[in-house]
Amino acid sequence: MRTVNSLIGSPIERLEDLRFLRGRGQYVDDLARKDMLHAAILRSSVAHGRIRSIAVAAARALPGVHSVITAKDIGNRVPRVPMRLQPLPDFEPFGQPVIAETKVRYVGEAIAVVLAETAAIAEDALGLIEVEIEPLPAVADRRASAQDASLLFEDKGTNLAIKFRAVRGDAAAAFADAPYVRRESFRTQRHMALPLEPRGLLAEWDAARGRLTLSGGAKVLFFNRRTLAKQMGLPESAIEIVENDVGGGFGARGEFYPEDFLIPFAARHTGRPVKWTEDRREHLMCVNHAREAECDVEIACKRDGTILALRGHAYVDVGAYMRTNGAVGARNVAQFMSGPYRIPHIDVDVALQLTNKTPVGTYRGPGRFETDFFRERLLDMVAQDLGLDRVEFRRRNLVSQREMPYQIATITPFESKDEFDSGDYQTTLDRCLDEIKWTEKSKLAGKLIDGRYHGLALGCFIEGGAAGPKESARIVLEPDGLYSVYVGSSAIGQGLETAFAQIAADALEVTIDRIRGVFHGSTCYVDDGYGAYHSRSVVMGGSAMLDAAKNLREAIRAQAAQRLGCQPSEVEIVEGSKAVGPGGKSIALNGLSSEGISAEGAFLNKKHTYTYGAHAAHVAVDAKLGHVELVDYVVVEDCGRIINPLTVHGQAIGSVVQGLGGAMMEHLVYDQEGQLLTGSLADYLIPTASDFPNIRAIVMGDHPSPINPLGAKGAGEGGIIAAGGVMANAVANALSAFGAQPRELPLTPTRVWELAQAPRK
Repeated sequence: MRTVNSLIGSPIERLEDLRFLRGRGQYVDDLARKDMLHAAILRSSVAHGRIRSIAVAAARALPGVHSVITAKDIGNRVPRVPMRLQPLPDFEPFGQPVIAETKVRYVGEAIAVVLAETAAIAEDALGLIEVEIEPLPAVADRRASAQDASLLFEDKGTNLAIKFRAVRGDAAAAFADAPYVRRESFRTQRHMALPLEPRGLLAEWDAARGRLTLSGGAKVLFFNRRTLAKQMGLPESAIEIVENDVGGGFGARGEFYPEDFLIPFAARHTGRPVKWTEDRREHLMCVNHAREAECDVEIACKRDGTILALRGHAYVDVGAYMRTNGAVGARNVAQFMSGPYRIPHIDVDVALQLTNKTPVGTYRGPGRFETDFFRERLLDMVAQDLGLDRVEFRRRNLVSQREMPYQIATITPFESKDEFDSGDYQTTLDRCLDEIKWTEKSKLAGKLIDGRYHGLALGCFIEGGAAGPKESARIVLEPDGLYSVYVGSSAIGQGLETAFAQIAADALEVTIDRIRGVFHGSTCYVDDGYGAYHSRSVVMGGSAMLDAAKNLREAIRAQAAQRLGCQPSEVEIVEGSKAVGPGGKSIALNGLSSEGISAEGAFLNKKHTYTYGAHAAHVAVDAKLGHVELVDYVVVEDCGRIINPLTVHGQAIGSVVQGLGGAMMEHLVYDQEGQLLTGSLADYLIPTASDFPNIRAIVMGDHPSPINPLGAKGAGEGGIIAAGGVMANAVANALSAFGAQPRELPLTPTRVWELAQAPRK
């Protein structure tokens, strides 16, 4: 019998890459159908206003236009985009209609859908639609929102959607007796996930069968199917949502958006296939934004640097509506402001303020990127005040291995309690310091060398993963003796097919070439699925696969026992290819069943995993130009039992690059009228291959998670979370002679130059 678990932990190159490298991937925009119509969407150019009239006759008369759909064509009740995560009753009044009815609340909101024979004709027809909108005062930022002078939802009487609160211990009492207190204010800018592939959908309605097929889904297919079935008055079984290949997700792609109703509705409305492909301008305007947050935070410490308490008020600009996962970032800002540190007393609240901007959602490390910047910046300031070494200050306060599991702050209003599962946070910090040669390079801190000031910084983080409550899998022993694996998880570029093939092959005790394929991305493959978010796919989907493999082996034994004339317990499966009974009598598995043998599996989980680690950066800053060069960057993370170290390493590097983009350049800028000023990639800057060439990632697996049979943890977000705080601290360290203290991101050349204008110490 072959060695069990020889594939898990091996750096196998991604199996799915071969088809991508050969140009054989199939994205939704590659699809075409006979008699297909193309959709284009008229979007509001006004941030806040009442719709007085929509004239579509000229557009409908354009040759090649099939129809134009507005809210009136949908029926008496226009569906709303539902909340998927934290679906509290407080959010329901702020839900987004799938198409504007009487009011628009952000630039980019859908007003009408044109269906035409070509995409070009559909786009031309948009210019023929005349819309009269009575402008209302735009709510441009969270401060204007809090004044409630102009209301997005007049019947609510407020622009405050909800206020979360994270509590641990008694912060008020701790602050009352604290020998040292410091208060600071910080801000992170609005930016977004920006996957390489914009969204797209192809909807096909089969009237004879009463069946709808929607291609272009991603991330959470089953939730989207439930939502769409309810909105369209169809049974779930009448809808199939297909994933196709996906050019990145990062939290934003695949949630239920207005178009996920509008395009299927258009297909049923016209009786023809309808395809819609988003252009980059639409993408920047309409896909979930993220990260715009501010906080006033206060810390209490002993003089030796022991942290006693943390409290503060945070404010998150959630845009015009509460969308499917729009509360997650704000919630995490509150609950995870303490990070991986031992802080016995915490009281942090966060207000979710509505503004006339694109609604927000999750983006890789939601809320954690923001709150890590707030906390890590504050810790460097405190260390400087107290005359403490930055490393030792952090080391003293890191949660220790013997304290695991460690309970963190409880978030309300829905009483969400959580705890860190396992780990030795000191080890990853020490490894990170060794890798960047901290002791040696610290001598460069603040020094001017060849016209540039050098700086060094570090930061620690935790990454939550494995959101429940469940995931499903199904494995089939095919008649030819190969195995097919079907999963409820989704592939959005994270290497799922390879990792799952490794898990399945080990669980079945076969070589990886015996896995015919890992099939994902269709609501027909398994009875239920929860998808890919919160770094959950391997933990939840992989554990479900273990259960399916166990059940399949039992089913194979039962089937073989009938043929061998023995009890199932007497059957041994050898190398996944034959069943051996008493006396050595055997039968090949490829002859067991002409229809194959199938078994399902599931994994239920109410706890989270917590990957952890440390980042360190070495920068060189040109104070005259405000230019920051990244000389070296190291991330070290422990993500429990590693399925594929090669894939995890790639995830870490890519994640760091996104974090550096958010730290240094990316910014969705709005003016006071709610107009997006960075609506193209000429204005919205993102990292290129040459911007940050010196990044290193070390992935460790020393502390498996105790909450799942694989021992795995999420590993997709650790590289991004600490980047903002680390880069800000590195710039502050480089410009220490100028007294620079960055309190806001991004660290653009202009902002860095301004930091260097203060009189030198």
